[in-house]
Amino acid sequence: MIVVSDTSPIVNLAVIGKLDILPALFGKIYIPKAVYEEIAVRGAGQPGASEIQHVSWVDVRHCADANLLQELLHELDLGESESIVLAIELNTPILLMDEKDGRSVALRYHLKPIGILGILLEAKRSGLVPSVRECMDKLQSEAGFYIAASLYATIIELAGE
Repeated sequence: MIVVSDTSPIVNLAVIGKLDILPALFGKIYIPKAVYEEIAVRGAGQPGASEIQHVSWVDVRHCADANLLQELLHELDLGESESIVLAIELNTPILLMDEKDGRSVALRYHLKPIGILGILLEAKRSGLVPSVRECMDKLQSEAGFYIAASLYATIIELAGE
């Protein structure tokens, strides 16, 4: 399975000590150069920075479609834009992305954005995490990740917790 990731899922899973979920669920993760730069270079010393440089399950790719990239940059930041372009170029519908605007644009290009909460639900179903609630609580307290109360309740219900 080919999966492309934006920055947020990688960094936030690293913050809560659950980065190993990604290769367990998806195998190899493809990231565009801008996401690598954001995590490993500008984020040096932060959660995920060292891991992303040394793990075998991350494949950094360059985006070729400069025209589409320029078009997307009118709406999104560079990492989100390159992630969408790379997913299209690799012909994969699966895009790991949390940002609302990016997810909306991804849907226009017939991609299937999956955020960190969807990743955690799948990890629970696969037996990789015992508690989605615990992971969401850590996301909120340790990563400063905002989860609306109604979404939190829905995810807990979907997780059967």
